[in-house]
Amino acid sequence: MQLEQFNYDNKIVRNFGIATIIWGIVGMSIGLLVATQLVWPAMNFGIQFSTFGRIRPVHTNAIIFAFVGNAIFMGVYYSLQRVLRARMFSDVLSKIHFWGWQLVIVASAITLPLGLTTSHEYAEMEWPIDLGITIIWVVFGINMFGTIIKRRERHMYVAVWFYIATFVTVAVLHIVNSVQLPISGWKSYYVYSGVQDALVQWWYGHNAVAFFLTTPFLGMMYYFLPKMANRPVYSYKLSILHFWSLIFIYIWAGPHHLLYTALPGWVQSLGVAFSIMLIAPSWGGMINGLLTLRGAWDKVRTEPVLKFMVVALTCYGMATFEGPMLSLKQVNAIAHFTDWIVAHVHVGALGWNGFMTFAILYWLIPRIYRTELYSKKMASAHFWIGTLGILFYAIPMYWAAVVQGLMWKEFTPEGVLKYPNFLATTLEIIPMHMMRAVGGALYLSGAILMTYNLVKTMRQGKLLADEPAQAPALLPVTTNEQSTHRRLERKPVMFMVLALIAILIGGIVEMIPTFTISSNIPTIASVKPYTALELQGRDLYIREGCVNCHTQSIRPFRSETARYGEYSKAGEYVYDHPFLWGSKRTGPDLHRIGGKYPNKWHFDHLLDPTITSPGSIMPTYPWLIDQELDNSLLTAKLEAMRKLGVPYTDQEIAQAQSNLDKQAQKIAADLKKNQVNVLPNREIIAMIAYLQRLGTDIKAEPKVADKVDELN
Repeated sequence: MQLEQFNYDNKIVRNFGIATIIWGIVGMSIGLLVATQLVWPAMNFGIQFSTFGRIRPVHTNAIIFAFVGNAIFMGVYYSLQRVLRARMFSDVLSKIHFWGWQLVIVASAITLPLGLTTSHEYAEMEWPIDLGITIIWVVFGINMFGTIIKRRERHMYVAVWFYIATFVTVAVLHIVNSVQLPISGWKSYYVYSGVQDALVQWWYGHNAVAFFLTTPFLGMMYYFLPKMANRPVYSYKLSILHFWSLIFIYIWAGPHHLLYTALPGWVQSLGVAFSIMLIAPSWGGMINGLLTLRGAWDKVRTEPVLKFMVVALTCYGMATFEGPMLSLKQVNAIAHFTDWIVAHVHVGALGWNGFMTFAILYWLIPRIYRTELYSKKMASAHFWIGTLGILFYAIPMYWAAVVQGLMWKEFTPEGVLKYPNFLATTLEIIPMHMMRAVGGALYLSGAILMTYNLVKTMRQGKLLADEPAQAPALLPVTTNEQSTHRRLERKPVMFMVLALIAILIGGIVEMIPTFTISSNIPTIASVKPYTALELQGRDLYIREGCVNCHTQSIRPFRSETARYGEYSKAGEYVYDHPFLWGSKRTGPDLHRIGGKYPNKWHFDHLLDPTITSPGSIMPTYPWLIDQELDNSLLTAKLEAMRKLGVPYTDQEIAQAQSNLDKQAQKIAADLKKNQVNVLPNREIIAMIAYLQRLGTDIKAEPKVADKVDELN
């Protein structure tokens, strides 16, 4: 049989590999800075662009899309060419993909500290960047499917299944979650509101973890682990069951992030049920990976890459056990909003994504540079430093979570909260946050050591940019194949369509009834739209990233209603574009903060939180007092809100500026009575107006003790 000669493109693999290393160091460094700010808030150096609220999204997006994203493309571009026996479809598209992705990352790194954010977790970038992500993702898809079509291997290896599912699902998630109404070049509002927005966000947020941080890495595991161990995949049949059950079940599980919230109960129950089922396919993949090492465990002692892979798979197993466990309502009631979620996420990110990326880099770079790894001892040292970093990070966070969950819910024998001041819990867990920062520093040190090792490896070798390869042309279809799935593997378009159907079912079942059946979100007549000043204040709240530390969702627990007030209702959020329920309580919930304190208290708290709350780890916000409120888009904002269903009248829009001025002057006058002189056109006035509005649209009914939630 005549063999066709061609070359693999290793240059694009090298480029994504270098980008992975650089952005990994950057993202981890920012993460370390974020961690130190939870102990020493002055670590923002008094600069508004480096506060926790503004740079926490920089850290998460740098790790997810810059570090992990480039690692995905590095692994996909290397493995895809080899399992399909074809060069990438287009070198030009490869270059556009690489540089376009780096441009998206840089744009995000610039705009997020400036406060240009949508506030949706893991999707904070504003609409121009979202558009750029869409274009680059389509370029990647064309390049990938073009390569699949021109392949010389008829059957698609299991890794390719996961790459296809990743592409179609991330595309759907990104498009649905990014439907926004632009107001200006860098400002938009989500078309969804309140409960519906929360459902879409966590359908996206959970499945971004599933289909960006999990499925492509599973695909890379199925390629690189057998190569590293020189063993075939343990079970082909298990890989089929693993793949289809995983992509079908995963998409349903997002609502488990919203248990005990105003989300309709039936959606919450679906999320719980499918989250529990999810452990089976998740562990199926872990078991398939670990059993692939059968007969090769002796190599684990001597090969650093296999050490990294074993711990990566173990962390994947731990994280995918925790997810279903955290979806159990009894566990969620204690663990949610605590540092347990932080630990859970980082076991996955540091252990699963980080360690697998390190393993692939250590294995791949010497091969494309045609040399040996500079130092195996250094790689082993990196492994142990990184492992210690994970332990020093995760264990204190689990410990802190238990402290938080129990302290928040503890009552005295007299039936009152033992720790009514939220700050008491914060001060108690500061030592754990210090240890977390130590763990992060260790992990970063290991990554820096790896960088040195790989740079030395590159310098002692030479990149084989175009690697010669040969393979027979695509063979004709044979008729003696009995397996239905083997036949499906010959049809990439059909495979993609079936994967798309599998991932659409869950989202459709959960979202369409929530959007179309009005009884899912009962309206409340007393809930009114925000005033012009309050809307401006809400946008400042979003700009400063307050949602990263404060929730606006009071759950129906005795401990929460006693601490914060009446539990939150679905109808209270109907005018919220976007929703701001949050996912972590570094500070107390704010949904009922309106009217609880005088205007001067809020002024002092924003000027210097330690004035009102000694020991607070919240940063100061003096720039809110100095900076003039920008009202240039005020009319456009109200008109946009009306398009989204908020019932602003023509008169309210026409008089928006005058109404804003009147309310601002009233707040400024009240502050002046309390010896605080601040101009009414300052940002802090709008922020105070918004905070004083929160939770004041409904009046709490007297509570009856015997009707309080029995769980608490």
